[in-house]
Amino acid sequence: ISCHRAYMKLFLKVGFILEISLSPFFSLAAGSLMTTKHAQPQSTFAKSLTSTSTNAPYFKAAESTEIPSYVTKCPSNGLCSRLPADCMTCNTNYSCVYGKPATFDCRVKPHVHCVDQDNHEQENFTINMTCQFCWQLATTDYVCTNSTSCMTVSCPRQRYNATCTVRDHIHCLGNRVFPKMLYCNWTGGYKWSTALALSITLGGFGADRFYLGQWREGLGKLFSFGGLGIWTLIDVLLIGVGYVGPADGSLYI
Repeated sequence: ISCHRAYMKLFLKVGFILEISLSPFFSLAAGSLMTTKHAQPQSTFAKSLTSTSTNAPYFKAAESTEIPSYVTKCPSNGLCSRLPADCMTCNTNYSCVYGKPATFDCRVKPHVHCVDQDNHEQENFTINMTCQFCWQLATTDYVCTNSTSCMTVSCPRQRYNATCTVRDHIHCLGNRVFPKMLYCNWTGGYKWSTALALSITLGGFGADRFYLGQWREGLGKLFSFGGLGIWTLIDVLLIGVGYVGPADGSLYI
């Protein structure tokens, strides 16, 4: 028993000595580990700040240098009241009296520069216009697409779906691009006077039908000598009143 007690005392003394001698190393390792763990997020955060501060001016510069497409339609340093409609934003009042003059407050869009009557640059101004929607304008105030696939000479007259766009200097209410049903009014270059002259002089040989592109009718008149003159007289009347037109369905010029 006394031997066991001696060994126990010796074992405790050795453990106490080892604990005292190795404690600085454990504390140093733990401190370095904690420093590493805390340093990792700080470096990542610092990198994120650096990347953000580096990229932020780039995006800001890209936004400031971007020029809208409508600027090409806007004359520089021109009169504000004569700017195209795409260059301004107006507070339109739809309760105005139709057909009567109306005044609206407008403001130029960004990157647009204009002046007043005294050559002073301004942003806010007023415009005078007639109170009406864009689709109610006169036909000379807008441009529409044309169709060459419909027959202009038909009964009843054919219509086609057209897309119309208001001219730049015209101001109106509503959408500036609108659909509209229009009569077929295209031409292939045939002259009514030429067709009538051929029908009177050389109609017996089918020259008028050949000119209009109607080859089968022209051959029929040629080999029948104008239907013994009867067909020739009928064609003179039909071409004279415009009932017989070009074979492609277009209008005379």
